[in-house]
Amino acid sequence: MIVRLGLAAALLLALVPLHLSLGSGLPFAELWPALTGAEPDGVAAALLSYAAGPRAVVAVLAGAALGLAGSVLQQVTRNRLVSPLTIGASSGAWLALVAGAVAAPALVAAHGIWFAMGGALAATGLVLVIAGRNGITGLPVVLAGMAVNLLLQAVATVVVLTNGEAVRSLFIWGAGDLTQTGWDWAAWLWPQVLGGVLVLLLCIRPLMLLKLGTEAAAGRGLALLPVLLVAVLAALWLTASVITAVGVIGFIGLLAPALARMTGARSAGGEMLASLVLGALVLLATDALALFAGQYTRDLVPSGAAAALIGVPVLIGLTLRRLRAQDHAPLRMPEGAPRLRPGLAMLVAAGAVALVLASLTLAPTAEGWHMAWPSDLVLSLRWPRLVAAAAAGAGMALAGVVLQRLLRNPLASPDIIGISSGATLALVGAVVLLGGSIHDFGAPVALLGGLGALAVLLMLGRRQGHAPAAVALVGIALAALLDAVLQMVLARGGADAVMVVGWLAGSTARVTEGQALALAAAVLLLTVVAVAAHRWLTLLAGGEAFAAGRGLAVGPARTFLLALGAVTAAAVTAVVGPIAFVGLIAPHLAALLGARRSGQHLMLACGLGVVLMVLSDWLGRTMLHPVQLPAGAMASVIGGGYFLLLLLARRGGIAAGRAA
Repeated sequence: MIVRLGLAAALLLALVPLHLSLGSGLPFAELWPALTGAEPDGVAAALLSYAAGPRAVVAVLAGAALGLAGSVLQQVTRNRLVSPLTIGASSGAWLALVAGAVAAPALVAAHGIWFAMGGALAATGLVLVIAGRNGITGLPVVLAGMAVNLLLQAVATVVVLTNGEAVRSLFIWGAGDLTQTGWDWAAWLWPQVLGGVLVLLLCIRPLMLLKLGTEAAAGRGLALLPVLLVAVLAALWLTASVITAVGVIGFIGLLAPALARMTGARSAGGEMLASLVLGALVLLATDALALFAGQYTRDLVPSGAAAALIGVPVLIGLTLRRLRAQDHAPLRMPEGAPRLRPGLAMLVAAGAVALVLASLTLAPTAEGWHMAWPSDLVLSLRWPRLVAAAAAGAGMALAGVVLQRLLRNPLASPDIIGISSGATLALVGAVVLLGGSIHDFGAPVALLGGLGALAVLLMLGRRQGHAPAAVALVGIALAALLDAVLQMVLARGGADAVMVVGWLAGSTARVTEGQALALAAAVLLLTVVAVAAHRWLTLLAGGEAFAAGRGLAVGPARTFLLALGAVTAAAVTAVVGPIAFVGLIAPHLAALLGARRSGQHLMLACGLGVVLMVLSDWLGRTMLHPVQLPAGAMASVIGGGYFLLLLLARRGGIAAGRAA
């Protein structure tokens, strides 16, 4: 280990001149004279002294802090999948800073670290409560972190869209940007990192005893709870310090400890030291790649986005190899009613009609709420949004039912397993590579991305039997990859960035009459096809052997239904943007109401999807009038809370089963 760690430290030192040269434009031969000169001579030397030099120092400090934080969190939880990113600390800190920048900008500028620390603590605490004591050591804590991340990102999107001017300067910061214009942040960051390191030095022996097990550690007189609390707080302090200084940089806290163990680190102190060095090395190398790529692109490449591009495949590899027996077990959700009561479907339909009428006629005005049939002009503005929202809700619900029944996985909705992310990634990637607007690219590009994501999911999940945890974690990785590309777009800043955020939140505001009608026709056709194939869905839900024994050609039927779900999700995404959680909530609610047969499940879920999206679109238009929020953002806030309740119900079901 010592030899390998020494090589890593030597590589870190050797990488510094390359990083400085890329950041300043100075050739290697001129670096040392410029570094030792009293005053900068020329633009390149000035860049070295006031930009490249501080950037290298901040990269080393931030990488070391994140690597150390990840190592400590993994040792405390005894879970190699835990990092500030996967337990929600990063998204919590970021949301707190964004909200603080709107509510109290001067206070955030002076004391941003406390906002970030509070947000990280709140998000991490919520994740740990959802995962439960027994879930911390496995994949449940990562699933809980995913749910919290999605919910906090939806809330952050609402804050950004309602306060675009106030937080526009935070776009680049949110991408994890290491750009420096002086030594101020370096001078601020190093005492924060040093303080965290000194506190964690005192935790080395307790963490070493913890490796023997909680009972063995307690038997040696170790008071576990206080020590673990101090260690977690120090790790979160390091994370909050980095986010305050340079923004959100994910995956370093996951990569560095994994690399440290590969170097042979076994003791608590050895893993912490190796993670510190390797975290600095990985982030410095990643930032050097970002600087190099920035020389050949019109726009800067955020370091956080570059780290995500590297970290995504590592996350997939680590998580799929770490699946345990209990992670393959099916997730048990509330059973609900044994059968669908007569008239319930009609009640849902009546509720949808009532919401449609309210959306068309009820709206706030300067004098208060007013209900009246809209004028021709107002009607021409409202009905395309209404039709698009209803079609999007039905389409995502349809895709959710098909995927959940086909994969026998209650987490298999288009957004959770990454199909929506794949479609969105294809559209945003086309904008990045080819230029233009997202609206210039249509359903074919989105369909290509959605089918590609589905292919990756099936390929990676086959060996795991499409276990719920494996499917959800591939979705996490695809969402992180999407976020990396998105941050490159947002780093450009300006009004275009706000427009992209609005579209990514699932907006119906820019939908034309033709697009709304085309989407409605497509969803209607796909629904008819799905209902016609409901017998295939019923047979495949019982297992491949069961379906084959009853004469079904399993391969073609399975491929057809998977493609049907992907096509539906891609069509919705191409028109209104990604819609999160509707494909998860609507099928669950339909099952809770007693829709057991596949045909019933499809139709009732589609009706509930219409209700959810029409309600979200109406609330988005009226709740903060005259400010309008995208329907998808509203659905995400509602659905994120529902997803958290599902995970809590799962935890309760597991606890009850063990007690029995």
